[in-house]
Amino acid sequence: MKETTKTQKKSRIKLLHQYYSYTGFYAFVGKSLKKAIWPIIAIIAILFLFNNYIYNVNEGLKHFTDTFSNVQVFVVFFLSEIFLGLLPPEIFIAWTKKTSEPIFNLTLLALFSYTGGIISYFLGKAILKIERVKNYLETKMTKHLKNTKKWGGFLIVVGALLPIPFSITCLAAGMIKYPLKGVVLFGLLRFVRFAIYAVAIFQVVS
Repeated sequence: MKETTKTQKKSRIKLLHQYYSYTGFYAFVGKSLKKAIWPIIAIIAILFLFNNYIYNVNEGLKHFTDTFSNVQVFVVFFLSEIFLGLLPPEIFIAWTKKTSEPIFNLTLLALFSYTGGIISYFLGKAILKIERVKNYLETKMTKHLKNTKKWGGFLIVVGALLPIPFSITCLAAGMIKYPLKGVVLFGLLRFVRFAIYAVAIFQVVS
């Protein structure tokens, strides 16, 4: 009985592997990873050069911290993460380093990003009831909707980890009525992404 179960699991994994190979998922992830590496390197390099030769980044972030309250920063970030991820999270990650509780505030950022994605999912479902908006987004997000239908949870994993706007991935998931539990579970990798980026960015910001 156990051998039969193991064989079934192996067969299922093999079939999934064949499916993702055939549909181009691995190629998509490979391209996304290549795109992800260079922005990270570029951001760190720009921060380093800007900090050393143009303007002290730490002073700028301190001024930013002194000017705006934590609540104001979190509200702006949260709204951005709900509405298509308009602002780069890296700016806010750098900001947390200059706060009195960087790890706590970084965790809050990740939580707001994660929650923003969940809200985007429900917005995607609600959009289906508004014909004009639905038609507009289906036109603008044709490729993303197609990929979400093909790959489902794996695309949410990519959206959570890589520099692909997480909210757009969740919005598309809502529009195709992808199961909420998948978005909730796979979206947790958003915390991993913020931790990895923080390790790199905190090296530049003192």
